[in-house]
Order: sequence, then structure tokens, then C-alpha cells
Amino acid sequence: MKKIITKRSSNLSSPPNPSPDCSSSVQSTPEIEKKYVHRVYDAIAPHFSATRFAKWPKVSTFLNNLQPGSIVLDAGCGNGKYLGLNPNCFFIGCDISAPLIQICSDRGHEVLVADAVNLPYRSGYGDAAISIAVLHHLSTEHRRKKAIDELVRVVKKGGHVLITVWAVEQEDGSLVNKWTPLTRKYVEEWIGPGSPRVRGSSSSGTLESIPETEVSVSGKEVEGFGNVGQGDVKDCVVGSGNGDKKVEGFGNVGQGEVKDCVVGSENGDKKDKKDKQQEYFVPWHLPYHRAEVSGASAGAVENGLARKDDMKGAIVYDRYYHVFGAGELERLVSGMKNAVIVDQFYDKSNWCVILEKTSC
Repeated sequence: MKKIITKRSSNLSSPPNPSPDCSSSVQSTPEIEKKYVHRVYDAIAPHFSATRFAKWPKVSTFLNNLQPGSIVLDAGCGNGKYLGLNPNCFFIGCDISAPLIQICSDRGHEVLVADAVNLPYRSGYGDAAISIAVLHHLSTEHRRKKAIDELVRVVKKGGHVLITVWAVEQEDGSLVNKWTPLTRKYVEEWIGPGSPRVRGSSSSGTLESIPETEVSVSGKEVEGFGNVGQGDVKDCVVGSGNGDKKVEGFGNVGQGEVKDCVVGSENGDKKDKKDKQQEYFVPWHLPYHRAEVSGASAGAVENGLARKDDMKGAIVYDRYYHVFGAGELERLVSGMKNAVIVDQFYDKSNWCVILEKTSC
């Protein structure tokens, strides 16, 4: 049986120290990712793996076109469906989910538990790297950029990196209707009947640092509202009475809920109402008959990580997604000094880019 690497081994070497512009908050995992990504995938790993077997043709083409003997690093390998796809290459996979890595190991793959924003490989270690449906689980732009930087860092000069992310522009638009926008979800959780007024924080308003049960209004990024510029949430009142009204993006709010909520700055700028919703919770239905539905799932329901849906006969987990708009992935990589885009395309409701590393 292959041994799962849960910490760095000597032949992989440690990645360099974080650069000065990479703050500890970027390296530190936000609570929203811990709860709605890591814990969820740990809980659903066997069922998730059983549904993930089809290989995307574009990814297969990329891997099959690599030179024989290439070292391929799969960051966020999931159940390892792409590991070993090209028998002439050597694959190493990593994922933050230990249960998924165990599945990969049981299938004979070389894998380790690792974080996409801090890959445990020395610089220039691989000939190619892939990140398939991973970046959309990272909750801040800084962390998404850091993950891309890591992918480029770990490949050699001339090496290629393939990145795919979920698109806002879904081929089947009806799917989006089944997702929960973060604004609505978090208003329900944060501001319910009997709750106090919205609590502010003078330390930071970024998603990296605020607790999941806290609303921060002092920074540039306010959870549930998107980027709001240099300003604050100007007026967000919780109350009751007869003045119930509909608040943009929140639906009908009633007694004890949000009464008025204006986002802006001292210069009067407001969130563009035409902005596309990009932050969602996407449900995963774990059928009652699955072996995973046991005491752990019951505990997840009790702790609020999951909910029961008797109509569908399933335990429902919410997964955090930041879905990418057209051009957003390209903008994230456009300023890189050591890599260029050699291809970009839309495939199966995903935005995709292929990068080439131009310098060490």
C-alpha cells in the first residue's frame, strides 16, 4: 500500500518563504473555506468520488500532448481522475482533503495532503501543472492570485499550466437557480429575528479575517456585498414593526430583519446593481442510502454544516463557490512577470487558460 504524505518530504523541498506582498492572511485559510469547502469535501468524499469519473477532453488533450517523462503536478486533484491519464508521464497529486487523498492513494497514485496556496514543491520541480475546478473554492482574489503564482512557481521555465474555473456564464442557466447567493444565505444566518444591529469591526472587513457569524463594514470587501470600494455599509438597520420592505438582493424581509441597507463611500459610490452575482453556495445532495450518512452526517446537521431534505431523501451540504466572469481569469494572470497566456477558452461552463512559464 502506498504511503500518503501528510507533510513535506525531503526530496520535494520546502517552498520559499512568502514574498513581502503575500500577507499572512492570504496564507491563512478563511473560515468560510474551512467550513464550506474543506469540511464539506471531507464529509462527502466517497460519494463525490463515485460521481467524478468523466474526463474533460480539453484536459485530456493537454496531458496527452506532454513530452514522455514529464513530471505533472495536479494541485487540487480530488479523487485523482486525471492522475496517470498519460502513462508516459509521472504524476503527483495533492489536495486539501485527506479523505480524497486516501481514495487516490488506495488507487495507487503518488499523492499528498497540501494547500493550493502553499504547494510543497521546490521551484521548477515539474514540467507541467494543472488546477482543475479549484480556484473557484478560494474566497478572495488575493488567495486566487497566490494559487496561480504557486502553480507557475513549481514548473520549469518553458513549462505549462492549465487552469479551469466555473463560469458565471453557465451553458445551462437553470442550474444557477438551484444555487444560493451568499447575500441571501448570510442575511438569513447573520441577521435573523431578534438579532442585534449589525456589528462592525475596526480591524478588517476582508473575508480572510472576519468570523463567519460576524458582519464587517470597515474594509473594501464586505461578505455578501462584494467589493464596495473604499467606503462602508452606510446604513444597515435591523428592526421590527410595520415598515417591512424589499431590499435589493435580499428578497422580502419581514419583522426583525434588515430594514434598510445602503452600500457606499463618502464619495457616494454605490455597488453597481448590474454587477453579476458571483458568490454562491452550491448544494451537494448526499442520499440517505449512502454509507456516509451516519453519525457524522447527523452531527453535521446538528452543527449547521448540513440539512435534511426529506423530499429528495438526502443530506444537503453547501459548498462555497466564487464563479468567474468573462475575462476575470485572464485579468488575474495578466500582470505576471514570469508567465504568459498561450491559450484561453470556454469549455463546458468553465473558463480556462494555459500559461507558459517564461522565466525562473
